[in-house]
Amino acid sequence: MRTAQARTTRRNAPSASAGHRTPAALELYRTHHGRAIVTRAEDYLPMLPAGSVGLVVTSPPFALLRQKTYGNLDQQEYVDWLVSFGPLVKRVLKETGSFVIDLGGAYQRGAPVRSLYNFRVLLRLCDEHGFHLAEEFFWHNPAKLPSPIEWVNKRKLRAKDSVNTIWWLSKTQHPKANVSNVLVPYSARMRTLLKDADRFYSPKKRPSGHDISRSFDKDNGGAIPSNLLQFPNTESNSLYLRLCDSMGFKPHPARFPRSLPEFFIRFLTDEDDVLLDIFAGSNTTGEAAEALGRRWIALEVHSDYLISSAFRFMADWPEPAIRDFVAAARSARGLPLDASPRQGQLL
Repeated sequence: MRTAQARTTRRNAPSASAGHRTPAALELYRTHHGRAIVTRAEDYLPMLPAGSVGLVVTSPPFALLRQKTYGNLDQQEYVDWLVSFGPLVKRVLKETGSFVIDLGGAYQRGAPVRSLYNFRVLLRLCDEHGFHLAEEFFWHNPAKLPSPIEWVNKRKLRAKDSVNTIWWLSKTQHPKANVSNVLVPYSARMRTLLKDADRFYSPKKRPSGHDISRSFDKDNGGAIPSNLLQFPNTESNSLYLRLCDSMGFKPHPARFPRSLPEFFIRFLTDEDDVLLDIFAGSNTTGEAAEALGRRWIALEVHSDYLISSAFRFMADWPEPAIRDFVAAARSARGLPLDASPRQGQLL
């Protein structure tokens, strides 16, 4: 059986396309609100003050059957590795803080049978490290391609896998949360009821015995969302992808849409909270936090992924300034660099 150190080393082994691995923490760039650091999360988390983070939201490398360029482990090793971050994350969270973790589904090798790894991660984080499951969420990506090919496309034995599990974990049973910050638009039917509730609805009991009152006839600005989040992951011509192409970077292969971290940032934090992504990748979480005026920290082991993540903040930068930024970042000259929107200057 491999040791935890062996598993960690394999997880962080770089590929040619992902750039070199920097063993020490290297602050690469800053923005108005955030910091992006090339480091292993397990090395950097002990350096943060205890109780200093309001929300950790992340999407770690998934436990897949095929090896990816960003260094995923196989399913047998994955659970131990990911659960080992439990006490590190818990220490840096505020008492009312939350840990939101997005995990994709997977199949067992060679059979059309689902892996239970994501549920094992949940149970062990709660049973062994004292986290509470505040609520489970499910992210439906309607644009996801049919997979796995063998069971869906070829043999046609399974439906396509288009839902990720998202565990909202907390240190206490009463974490900070305000669903009023993430209301969704009313349906057409509800808008009609709000205009004239007396005409279109009479109070009555449902077959279940629940008494449906007329409390809904007040316009609260939107409806309470469900725990099924539907955000298409259809990024195709974004600033990030365009600049990756023009600057010679390979985009991170496992990006989630900005709407996903944005939902939890609005839901679970206030403006004075610090956001942390321990597997930042292309730093979608940092982009969402910056737009919402939250302080953020992004940790990513692969330097090229983190360099190119700065493109998310460079909408108004001239091309020569972007090229200067890339050259300085790759040579580790003048770090940390300033990637703030509308500036393009070194700190």
